[in-house]
This record gives sequence, C-alpha cells and structure tokens, in this order.
Amino acid sequence: MRVEAHEVGSVIHVIKRGARGADITRDMQDRERFVRSLFYLNDSHTDPYWHRETAELEPPNRPASWPERNPLVRVLAWTLLSSHFHLLLQEIREGGVAKFMQRLGGSMSTCFNAKYQEHGSLFQGGYRGVVVDENAHLNYLAFYILVKNVLDMYPGGLVAASTNFDDAWEWAKKYPYSSFSELVSGKYTPIVEDGDGLLSSVVGREDSFKNEARELLLVHINSRGKEFKKLMLEHW
Repeated sequence: MRVEAHEVGSVIHVIKRGARGADITRDMQDRERFVRSLFYLNDSHTDPYWHRETAELEPPNRPASWPERNPLVRVLAWTLLSSHFHLLLQEIREGGVAKFMQRLGGSMSTCFNAKYQEHGSLFQGGYRGVVVDENAHLNYLAFYILVKNVLDMYPGGLVAASTNFDDAWEWAKKYPYSSFSELVSGKYTPIVEDGDGLLSSVVGREDSFKNEARELLLVHINSRGKEFKKLMLEHW
C-alpha cells in the first residue's frame, strides 16, 4: 500500500519523488514556487492560475477576489531536496491529504513542463504516506525530515556533519527550503500550522532537540535507520 488508511486527526509522513530519480526543481525560482505552493494550494478554493494571481503577494496575503482561506491539511513540517520532498501533514478534513497532494503534484508537473518544454509526469507515480501513531515516531520524524535530510546536503555529507555538528547545525538553520529553522527558533511561518503545539511540544527547546539530534545522527549513521525503516519511506 502506497498510502496507509487514515482518518481526520491522523498525522502522516508523506514523500514524493521525481521520475527515475530526476530533479524536481532546477533553480531557485522552482524552489521558491514549491514553497509558495505549500501555502497557496493548501486551500479548498482552487485557481488554475494561482501562480500568476499571487505573483505580487507573499503568504499569508491572498488575492482580494479569493474567498476566505479554508485549508485542506495542516502542514506540520517540510523539507525540499533536489529529487524529492518530505511533508509531515495532519488530516483535518476527509480526503484533505489526497486532494492537497494531487494539487501539489499536478501544479508542479504543469509548471515544470511549461518552463522546460518537457512532457509527462514530473514524479515517480503517486505519493507514499505512513501514519504516525506514537509520540516517539513523531519525535524521530522531526529529526529525520528536518535534520537528517537537510544535513545530507552539508559539505561532506552526514559523516562530516556528525564530526562538525555545531557548525552543521548552524548551516542547516540557514537552509531556506525546510521548516527546520522556524521550528527551532520559534519563528512564525504562514505555511506551518502547529497552533496546538503538536510538533513543538515533542521537539521542545532548541538545545535539547540539538543534543538529541546529535545522538540520533550517530546512531543512524551506524544503523542506517533500520529500526525506523517503515517511517522513513525510503532507503537510507
């Protein structure tokens, strides 16, 4: 099963990969459009020209002609990498996650093909999703989605990040295509909605999360996360 059965209130780790491992973004404009998509496509109102209509706006601002925003899902965490992305979503209405992911994938494929004069789906089939049913799993996914995946891009990779962890942590906080920085700093972001503290209460203070992430990184470099293979939705 590519997406586990879930219901309203469920928290779901979602991953979507580029076809044949290809990049799903090629430049900063593509990456910025993805970030904006997480806000403007997370809405019961749909506009096929949303990118054009919001070109002069920044979230949470919306075109005056649009109705009041009515989100499809709650975005708890996200990280964009070159060939795929990870999302931690909460189902807040029946079918909301499926509709949001359909819109997100469809919009990205359409924009990518128009820009680069290519054809077909940008992605490798549908998205994959697994339900998070324990706080320990939520804690691990906060590390995996936001820390491990960002540090994969640190110069020298995860081994170098583990060796120079303090430097790597500060480097990761500057990566703009993840909600990692906002989570550890407590900054407001219109994309992430954690009003009841579902994720922040698990993560806690930055210093404690940092220490835990340091230990988890060492453990998982050695074990390659085999004890959390189901939650990762990919091979590490």
